[in-house]
Amino acid sequence: MIPCTVPSMETVTLTHTAALARLGHALSDETRARILLTLREAPAYPSDLADALGVSRQVMSNQLACLRGCGLVEAIPDGRRTWYRLADSHLAPALDDLLQLVVTVDPTCCSPDGCTCS
Repeated sequence: MIPCTVPSMETVTLTHTAALARLGHALSDETRARILLTLREAPAYPSDLADALGVSRQVMSNQLACLRGCGLVEAIPDGRRTWYRLADSHLAPALDDLLQLVVTVDPTCCSPDGCTCS
């Protein structure tokens, strides 16, 4: 008989913490955040994303590599091209929920220069 193992609370907490840290890292850069928001609408080719977001193809390539490394997007080969989509079906609704949360936060509290709330 194979023993049933249940992950310890410490393991679950570390896994959840790592996942949230990856998402936080991805969202900490405006270009990566814009990519995620664009991909929540529909998959896209990197060149189309670069044009839509007004960044170079090199910048897009670097940011997509980061998002792949975070496990948030996946590359889908399509002949000689590759398109990208969100890696998990839960991500688009989660981004929508985060956008609703952001709307309720005082926009004067946190700026790109740092949090000014006390």
